[in-house]
Amino acid sequence: MQISGHVPVLLQQMHGTLNPQKDGIYLDGTFGGGGYTRAILESTACTVHALDRDPEAEERSQALTRDFPNRFFFHKGCFSDMPTLFHENMFDGIVFDFGVSSYQFDTPERGFSFRHDGPLDMRMNPDTGLSAADVVNTFSEEDLADIFYTYGDEKKSRQIARSIALIRKERLFTHTIQLADCIRKIVYRKDGIDPATRSFQALRIFVNNELIEIEAALKASAKLLKNHGKLVTVTFHSLEDRLCKQFLKNESPWLHTQNVFFESITRKPIAPSQNEMHDNPRCRSAKLRAASLIREGSC
Repeated sequence: MQISGHVPVLLQQMHGTLNPQKDGIYLDGTFGGGGYTRAILESTACTVHALDRDPEAEERSQALTRDFPNRFFFHKGCFSDMPTLFHENMFDGIVFDFGVSSYQFDTPERGFSFRHDGPLDMRMNPDTGLSAADVVNTFSEEDLADIFYTYGDEKKSRQIARSIALIRKERLFTHTIQLADCIRKIVYRKDGIDPATRSFQALRIFVNNELIEIEAALKASAKLLKNHGKLVTVTFHSLEDRLCKQFLKNESPWLHTQNVFFESITRKPIAPSQNEMHDNPRCRSAKLRAASLIREGSC
């Protein structure tokens, strides 16, 4: 159950918790390479809507449109667009893989990777918003330090920001390797993890408003799911996971105003197996959570 060249994280576990049913209607909120969508469509005669803001994801979706006519529909947009793209009580299940697509990481031109040189961009939709280069070259030293610390938990955030501020006086940062090398001179490698990892994560989260968008996705899901509809989330770092954990444990005050709550399917987050982590080291921090939406007063 995977697209050639693409390895969807926790695919079997996602499918088992979502448990797609014949004639059901489902949303893959993070289409990416289409691995989750294809697995759902191949498992039973259901309908899948897919959402992604990346123009390249829209291009990849065309194969599924051909393979599953009248059962697959792609929508370009952000999580915050969900309330206008779909109607309430529409879906039997919604799944989100909040990690960056392997296609984005493996395409140097997108600027997500510190292992391959490319333009310092990091935008999931390269047609809108500030790029990572814009942020690194124009934000104040203090603001950069706050970004690295808040979104990357980088202990040496101030030293990194200070170094960036000094270097950019002589030449602007335009490529990923420039920034990665700057960080590597300050942060030492630990446990085999590249020193640039946390700072690049922080920039990516900030550039794409990821936490704000995730919160929007969760709130929209609570309105778009049918009674007993399932919400499955896959996260890759503590900031994402904390948002999902609190929401699915009914700790969001917003939920209490909607007369809905979630009933847990996964008592504990599901992690990848040792075999999966060996085959795909990027999935080592993944956590899957799932719950059913209950509408108060509904049968």
